[in-house]
This record gives sequence, C-alpha cells and structure tokens, in this order.
Amino acid sequence: MTTGHPTAARSHRRARSRKIRVLIALVAAAAVLGIALVVVPMLRPAGPRPLFQMPVTCGETWQLSTYPGHDDYDVDFFPIEGETWGRPVLASYAGTVTVAGINGSLGGRTPDNPEGPRGRGGGYWVKIDHGGKWETQYLHMLEAPMVKVGQQVSQGDQIGRLGSTGNSGAPHLHYEQRRGWEKVETHFDGEPSGITTDEREQILRRVSNNCPAVS
Repeated sequence: MTTGHPTAARSHRRARSRKIRVLIALVAAAAVLGIALVVVPMLRPAGPRPLFQMPVTCGETWQLSTYPGHDDYDVDFFPIEGETWGRPVLASYAGTVTVAGINGSLGGRTPDNPEGPRGRGGGYWVKIDHGGKWETQYLHMLEAPMVKVGQQVSQGDQIGRLGSTGNSGAPHLHYEQRRGWEKVETHFDGEPSGITTDEREQILRRVSNNCPAVS
C-alpha cells in the first residue's frame, strides 16, 4: 500500500536537494570571503617605515648588541649606567597593543634572585601593531605588562619594566621590528641601528631620542 503520491514525493526530495545545494554554496562563499579578508591584506605591500625611536628613556645612552645564535636583526638593550632591573620600557611608536602576556614560561630570575632558573621563550612580552604591516616586539620584561590587548599607545608610553623573564641570562630588553612576516634591521630616529647578522658579536652604543613631543 502506498501512503503518498510518487510525484509529490519526488518534488519534495528535489526541493530538499536544492536547499542543501544552496546551503553548501552559501557556506563555501562565506569561507572564500573569510579567507580573502585574511589573505588579501597580507598580500598588500607594507606602508612606509614609521619613525621608530629606541624603546628606552629620552637622552639615555644604551648598549645595543647581538651574538651568534641570537637571530638576525634581534637587538638586546643594556643600559650603560645605573641599575638595570626595572628600567622603563617604552613604545617605539604609536600603535595598538596586540599581545600583552607571557611567551613560553617565566623562570625564576628576579632582582632578589638574579641567578635563578631560566624560563623558556620571551617571558613577559608585548607586541604593538603600528599599521602598514609594521610591528614591534618587546621581550623578557620584569613583570606583567602595563598595557592590555587592544589598548592604543603613543610613542614614549611606558608599556613595562626591564627584567629577565623567559630564556634570559641577565636583565635586558630583547627588541624586534617586523614588516609583515619579515624581521628587518631596526631603525631608530630614521637611521639603521647597524645590528644585522648574528654571525658575529656586535656591540654598539646609541642615545635614545624617544622624547616627549614639544607642544
């Protein structure tokens, strides 16, 4: 015994099949659009290099250095005079904080226990997006960053304090400038820093021009 008209049943199945195809097409279109929104901005060329300043206090002289195995273009900052622990870490340029937290593990090196166990990675760190595919990174800070993800910062704003968290042998600031996915030579006040390859030890000195704007 049949319970329905065969033609009506076939029509119902065709309608349901059309709905499924339409749904699949909509999902596929949404996926393509989502990928395009992520990939297309990445393919655009970077904007002009911001006028980055050293991430330390105006007028101070600091040692900029690297060593074999450190990685090309990475810069370690050490003060020439005074206490190292707790020195202000400043934003090199205005931007938006995209990371403010822990990279790897903290370890146990503190001002009271400078020879404590090392951690892993960058310890307390911050990343700032400066627009135009430019980014800066600040690693090994003493304590949790003074900024939060999504926060807008101006050049010279304090974002943390210098320390030795993560895989760090002594208190210092590990600093990077990036253009898109590419790490590049750091520039300060419009001039290249000179820290390039990690094939040999490099030690330079520079005076910070990360000074408050004159009104």
